[in-house]
Amino acid sequence: MTVTQQSMKPILILGGTGKTGRRIAEQLVARDLPVRIGSRGSTPSFDWENRATWAGALEGVGAVYVSYYPDLAAPGASEAVGTFAELAVAMGVKRLVLLSGRGEPEAQRAEEMVKQSGAEWTILRCSWFMQNFSESFMLDAVLAGEVALPVGAVREPFVDADDIADAAVAAFTDNRHIGQFYELTGPRFMTFAEAVADIAEAAGREIRFVELTTEQFAARLAEQQLPQGLIDLLMMLFTEVLDGRNEYLTDGVERALGRPARDFRDYASAVAATGIWGGAK
Repeated sequence: MTVTQQSMKPILILGGTGKTGRRIAEQLVARDLPVRIGSRGSTPSFDWENRATWAGALEGVGAVYVSYYPDLAAPGASEAVGTFAELAVAMGVKRLVLLSGRGEPEAQRAEEMVKQSGAEWTILRCSWFMQNFSESFMLDAVLAGEVALPVGAVREPFVDADDIADAAVAAFTDNRHIGQFYELTGPRFMTFAEAVADIAEAAGREIRFVELTTEQFAARLAEQQLPQGLIDLLMMLFTEVLDGRNEYLTDGVERALGRPARDFRDYASAVAATGIWGGAK
């Protein structure tokens, strides 16, 4: 029996309107488990940058999905997660499920903070989301017909957000996942150019991949008038994390869920069928 079944206390989903959080919340609600969304627009609100909101969001909660915004790779993320985890345990939270990232030292420090918090924990260390092409910052580029990034032959085992959500829900509803570390990847490597080619084929329209230099990428981000902190984060993710350090596959999805990870082509076909990328298949 899970902690949530014993107490029926709400599960707080930080980033509950985001790519993984939304999916987790929907699944838990479908199981008749109480859910509280943790976001700036929720009631009570939650904001990583405003620690005065943390206690209100945690009041009466039994478990938490910890998703850090904007990214665990950001400077100071591990300290914030550690402080939050300590507060959560002090307020009676029993279980923490952390969304983490591969090849990110700050994320790995956050993992250790969660492990040391005293809570029952599960770590989900994930590769790049497939949904970044359809629900995030790369969607506009796909729609414009040109995805331009400072990555070349580096290969990434993109993971489906549905697989991540399924693993998180399992961690909240099955005690065998307590104390488990799952590194979640898709079933095969792809370059970003190959991923864009699969999207173009599925969408039935021309979409080009263009490799930029680091300087060109920085200039394009500056032209978009993004906050400097976000520019610095994107530069770090594309120029440091995507340096080949994550060019290996794992069996994390299969270990957590007892089934294979979803392939990128299946994702692309499903998204194309919704029409979000335009074109026709």
